[in-house]
Amino acid sequence: MTATPRDPTYSKFAERLLNRAAGAPPIPGNAVDLLTDGEANFDAWLRAIRGAQRRIFLENYIVRDDCVGVEFRDALAERARAGVAVAVIVDWLGCLGQSGRRFWTPIRDAGGEVRIYNPPRMGHSFGWVSRDHRKLLVVDRRHGFLSGICISAKWLGDPARSVPPWRDTGVAIRGPAVVRLEAAFLDSWSSLGTPFAPIDDDAATEPQGAVAVRVIATQPASATLYRLDLLVVAMARRTLWLTDAYYLGVAPYVQALVGAAHDGVDVRLLVPGASDVPVVAAMSRSGYRPLLRAGIRIYEWNGSMLHAKTAVVDGLWSRVGSSNLNLSSWFGNREIDVAIEDEGFARRLAAQYQADLANATEIVLAPRRFRTSERVGTSDPAATRRARELRRGAGSSSRAAVGALRIATSVGVALRAHRVLGDTNRGPAITATVALAAIAAGAALWPRIVAWPVAAVCAWLALNLAVRQWRERRRRRHWQRLDAAREDSTADD
Repeated sequence: MTATPRDPTYSKFAERLLNRAAGAPPIPGNAVDLLTDGEANFDAWLRAIRGAQRRIFLENYIVRDDCVGVEFRDALAERARAGVAVAVIVDWLGCLGQSGRRFWTPIRDAGGEVRIYNPPRMGHSFGWVSRDHRKLLVVDRRHGFLSGICISAKWLGDPARSVPPWRDTGVAIRGPAVVRLEAAFLDSWSSLGTPFAPIDDDAATEPQGAVAVRVIATQPASATLYRLDLLVVAMARRTLWLTDAYYLGVAPYVQALVGAAHDGVDVRLLVPGASDVPVVAAMSRSGYRPLLRAGIRIYEWNGSMLHAKTAVVDGLWSRVGSSNLNLSSWFGNREIDVAIEDEGFARRLAAQYQADLANATEIVLAPRRFRTSERVGTSDPAATRRARELRRGAGSSSRAAVGALRIATSVGVALRAHRVLGDTNRGPAITATVALAAIAAGAALWPRIVAWPVAAVCAWLALNLAVRQWRERRRRRHWQRLDAAREDSTADD
């Protein structure tokens, strides 16, 4: 007999699939709180930091030198002066132009440690591609926080200029899963230098609630979350509601979403309407059409920036964290997410999703354009002429009609919260055409502007390759000397 989703056999099979895909079994006994937007997350993080008694581990992509960043830095420095072990990891590229070396001096002077993830290094030509994109805080092995939120006043908006806060989502966790969050931080820490001494604290494993949590700490080239995301899409039976800040779905993932929609799953995707990285937004829009044709509903957030990365499936399974639905997060970065298997939390996240849709515009496909008389076989020359004029947009009346249509569309968006999808491929194609033409013209008129960058890149790659070979040669000689010394010692014995 074929197992059904309600059968124990099916449940065990699904559990095994999730365990293998995520590389992380569910950890029971946790209390999980949903934190919405920057203010709620910052308040909870600072409250935990200021109450720390033993250790604070902070890992974040960006800590900006502004009012929020300074408040966090000063709170960490104060705890370090009080004897608390303070360890901070920030990403080099993320903090480039956001906070310099001097910004961290108060923490280091107070006895804390700050490590920078993956700055440019000789011998690693493309090492800069891998980033630490995690947003993680662990305090005293009792409180764990993760989200998509960087430590920056951007997330609070700018009331003076009527800029609303960024929309983002995080979670606060208490219970045994915090130990796994701490282990993820310590893995990042040891990859950058001397590791921490082992931490023993049996009290940290005591249950604090009834929620099962999977901690998915990914590393470059691991593709752990990619496998899990594909599996979750395949297992969804009723609903699959996704929020993503920088969606750039690759073909296998798009095909999985389309397959779920064709199978009757209510698939929805909420993305920014205005992005802080406009080129990503344009690329994202170029991929809307196959999703819309499959019946997937796409919404664009109407606020200043939607930065959340969440998923809620069938009202049972949820994911919150730092990972976006794109190749960079799936394959290139250190990321951290939690998969939460709890109906109560899923209901809260689904309710938040529906509230977000109330401030979003749904994207819909344009109706099929009417065909001209030539295509439908009519012989009315007047109809043919009118159709040709409309195609060309000839005459002032046509231009006025187009203007009126745009006004009507804007009003319709305001009234219906719908926007018709235009030709999303045209914008990126025009941009690429102009860029390539400009490069070609520049190369023809001023060859040096192309030759010099190419020469610089080649020189950089050659130098890095030479340094890498030199280091490998030194390493081999070192091990050869050690082997020779061991052989001499054995011979003497």
